[in-house]
Amino acid sequence: MHLLVTGGAGFIGSNFIHYLLRTYQDVRITNLDNLTYAGNLENLREAENDPRYEFVKADIAEAAQLEPVFADRRFEAVVHFAAESHVDRSLHLGVEAFIRTNILGTQKLLDLTRAHRVPRFVHVSTDEVYGSLDDGGSFTETSPIQPNNPYAATKAASDFLVRAAAKSYNLDAVTTRCSNNYGPYQFPEKLIPLMIANAMENRPLPVYGDGQQVRDWIYVEDHCRGVDLALRHGETGAVYNIGGMHDVPNLEVVQQILHLLNKPATLITHVPDRPGHDRRYAMDATRISEELGWAPQFDFTAGLRRTVDWYLNNRAWWERIRSGAYRDYYQKIYQQRS
Repeated sequence: MHLLVTGGAGFIGSNFIHYLLRTYQDVRITNLDNLTYAGNLENLREAENDPRYEFVKADIAEAAQLEPVFADRRFEAVVHFAAESHVDRSLHLGVEAFIRTNILGTQKLLDLTRAHRVPRFVHVSTDEVYGSLDDGGSFTETSPIQPNNPYAATKAASDFLVRAAAKSYNLDAVTTRCSNNYGPYQFPEKLIPLMIANAMENRPLPVYGDGQQVRDWIYVEDHCRGVDLALRHGETGAVYNIGGMHDVPNLEVVQQILHLLNKPATLITHVPDRPGHDRRYAMDATRISEELGWAPQFDFTAGLRRTVDWYLNNRAWWERIRSGAYRDYYQKIYQQRS
């Protein structure tokens, strides 16, 4: 099976590529990534010498860059991870890049998938398109789409474009929506790697508001297995929620990280809350469990321990990132809010 994986140099995409290469001998992967701020080829250093893997640098919003990638290869599926993905960036640095990549880029990929008769398209989305669960319960695949921030709005738009392509042109498309991922190679602006790195350097750990925002956390390898099952066995046109089934407040996550690193709670610093911050997410993964046999293999305690160990053992990886654009960006954001 020859797959085009978009955004494969990012956090989830690179983990997905590693998962496929160690799980299947007959897989071939073309990784297409534009290497924007969160794309890092160091994430795939182990794959570089594997003859089943190749990297192509291209912008998914530029059809002229995409066309030869499709024309020169015969893909059996597109697995679409590429996205501008951080809520704070969409709120404070402008939404234009999110519209261009998440909406226009998705449509360009859909057009070329149809034009080159690629048999299947897997669109990797997010639970954030559902909005906030302020009154309890869990998101199901039929929950209303109610995004509350610019990033989520652009992901919702891309979901609808995939649905429209399936309905209008009979494209064999599947959409997955996942809860908050954590694990190796996550860019250290997200909650868990940010807190791990700050704690290791004895820096303040910024927690939005009261820290009682609840998220459903999933170890990234469990997510990758879910996407793979949807790719191989998912029903055409279906949406599959993928969740870790571990709902926990952000403040508790931070406290667990401090405990694992033997750091004091005094490092926690409450900062003004994010505008439009969703209060609670929780995912009902019944459909993918019953139809495709998926279940998470890592509970949160085990997954968090593995994640902390990875960042402890790969300090040079995240220190190189923090020394550049990441550090300057967060300094700017926190200065604006102070």
